Formats: sequence, C-alpha cells, structure tokens
Amino acid sequence: MSTLSEIKENGIIAIIRGLRPEHVLEVAEALYAGGIRILEVTMNSEEPLVAIKTLAGGIGDRMVIGAGTVLDTQMVEAAVAAGARFILSPVVDVDVIKTTKDLDAVSIPGAFTPTEIYAAHKGGADIVKVFPATSPAYIRSIAGPFPQIPLLPSGGLTPQNIRDFKDAGAVAFGVGNTLIDTTQSITRDYLAQLTDKASQFVAAIAKPA
Repeated sequence: MSTLSEIKENGIIAIIRGLRPEHVLEVAEALYAGGIRILEVTMNSEEPLVAIKTLAGGIGDRMVIGAGTVLDTQMVEAAVAAGARFILSPVVDVDVIKTTKDLDAVSIPGAFTPTEIYAAHKGGADIVKVFPATSPAYIRSIAGPFPQIPLLPSGGLTPQNIRDFKDAGAVAFGVGNTLIDTTQSITRDYLAQLTDKASQFVAAIAKPA
C-alpha cells in the first residue's frame, strides 16, 4: 500500500512535538497499541532528524513516519533522508511541495482560505492541511466547491469532535497535544493513558455515521 493510501485508510496522524529522541520509540509503541499507525515528528522538536531516524529504524515497518513544520527544501531533503515518508508544512510553498514529490514523499502543505487551499492543490499537494481547524462546518464549506481536494484538519481535535470533522468531508486528521502531552514525564502510567486515549480517537472515527 502506498504512503498516501495508508494515511487515508488510517486517518489519524499523531503529532509528536518537543519530545526528546530517547523517548520517541516508547511513545510510538504506546500509540501503536492504541491503534495509531501514522506519526509526525515536527522539525521544531529537539533533534528531530534523530527522532525520525530512530522511529523509521525502530518501528517504520509498522508505522508510517513523517516530518512536520517543514519550512524549506533543505528541511524536506534532510527529513526524507532520515526516513520521513510524508512532509507537512504550516504554509503553502511550491518549492517545498515540488521537492517533496520529487523525493517520492507525500506532500501535505498547510492552508486556510479557499484561495490558499486551491493553490496548494494546484501546486501538487496530495492532501491539504486545514489549519487551524476552526469547525466541521468550515471543512464542509470548503469541501462543497472543492470535492476533489483531500482535506486534513489539524488543531483542537478531540475524541468528542473528530467524527464531526470526518462527516464534514475530511480524509485525515492531525492530532497533537490533545493526544500527546510532551510536557508530562514518560512513565508507565503515562504510556498506558496514551494508549487509552489513542484508542478513543481511533474508535471515534471508526464508528458508523
């Protein structure tokens, strides 16, 4: 299965921001136990390339690893070299999209307005991240005139509202600190709670409409 197909099939991209590289594998395993299969390491984390390489080598056969907060083509090249299979960006940068595609990775730039979202799609994006994800109603409004553009809301998603975003037309979801709180100590209890929370997100998008 292609990376793009895996993202669309599994839906949830768990965002790891600010976690030290020595903890990423145990956090990934806890998320995996809860049903998460897609992980994003943000490039403004501590030693993000080390974290991506650690994840790709340690759990990359079971989870799809990508890089987020990617701002330029140098970041794209470094992240893909470390093992990232998809690239998320907070902005629409055509050079970032092109370099990502040239390296056979999935491109997910961030946009908000209809003009930005269409420009990202026209520039070659595989999925467009809608950030901030203000409401399911906004996703539905965008999906109306642009049914051909796969949308990924990110920011503020919870087990209680994520299904509403799916029903509004989103194909995937970026879930950050409402799932992974990197300010907490990585203890056995925290990891168990993380697995439980991950399973809540997964169940929420799997339930019948």
